[in-house]
Amino acid sequence: QVQVVESGGGLVQPGGSLRLSCAASASIFSISAMGWYRQAPGKQRELVATITSGGMTNYADSMRGRFTVSRDNGKNTVYLQMNSLKPEDTGVYYCNARRGLSNFWGQGTQVTVSS
Repeated sequence: QVQVVESGGGLVQPGGSLRLSCAASASIFSISAMGWYRQAPGKQRELVATITSGGMTNYADSMRGRFTVSRDNGKNTVYLQMNSLKPEDTGVYYCNARRGLSNFWGQGTQVTVSS
């Protein structure tokens, strides 16, 4: 079992930045990949970015160039740096950890981009 806890959400103006954090209860070396997903009101959950245990990253096209996923192995934490935020980035951002065939989800953190 892996627990993940997100933090760092909030209200930000368009064009602003936020950094989300996801702390895992297990060593991230034991987790094959961690990722960020988001769910906007009335929409399905969608991929934002992932990072593997080997450090390989993947981004959704609409986030590439604006968002950066990174990891701190010593803290078992994955980050999502979000820049040039747009109103359409509003939603609940969830952290996911994948170990084998199992997926573990956090409770989510709200990000609201509005003036």
